[in-house]
Amino acid sequence: MIRFFVMDVDGTLTDGKIYMGPKGEVCKAFDIKDGCGIKILLPRHNIIPVIITARHSEIVQNRCEELEIKDCYQGVYNKLLFLEDVISKYNRKEGKQYTLANVAYVGDDLPDLPCMQEVKKAGGIAACPADAAKEIRDVADIISTKKAGDGAVREIIEKITTTE
Repeated sequence: MIRFFVMDVDGTLTDGKIYMGPKGEVCKAFDIKDGCGIKILLPRHNIIPVIITARHSEIVQNRCEELEIKDCYQGVYNKLLFLEDVISKYNRKEGKQYTLANVAYVGDDLPDLPCMQEVKKAGGIAACPADAAKEIRDVADIISTKKAGDGAVREIIEKITTTE
C-alpha cells in the first residue's frame, strides 16, 4: 500500500529549466494536470504528497501551499536520510510502521537515485518522467510517457492509484 508520494521538483514537476533574473529565480512552469492529481487524486487514495528538493525556491513554497502539500522540504541534499525521517515522523504521529515499501518516489536525476534504489529494493515504486536521466530510467518501475512538467506526475499518479 502506497502511503507517501514523494517528488523532486525541478525536472519532475517542472521542465527542469530555471529562469534567472538579476535578483535570482524569476519563474517556473507547473502543469495544471499534475496539480490536480496531487490535490485531488492523492487524497482520495489516502496518499500523502511530499516534496523533497535540494534547491530553495519561494515559487515552490507557493505552489505547495496552493496544492495543500504540507510536507515541503527544500534545501535537502541527503534525500534518502530525510525521507526516512519523514516516514518516522508519520509512524510516531499515526502509530504505524510505514517503511520505504509504502513510498512512490518520482525523480529525474542523480540526486534522486539513492532514494529510488532503496524504495525499489524495499518494494515501493520508483518512477520518473520520460526525459529523466538514463540512470534514473534504468531504475524506474514506471517511466511516464510524458516529459517533466508536461503531465508526467499526473500520469504516474493515475497508474499507482488504479493499482491500489
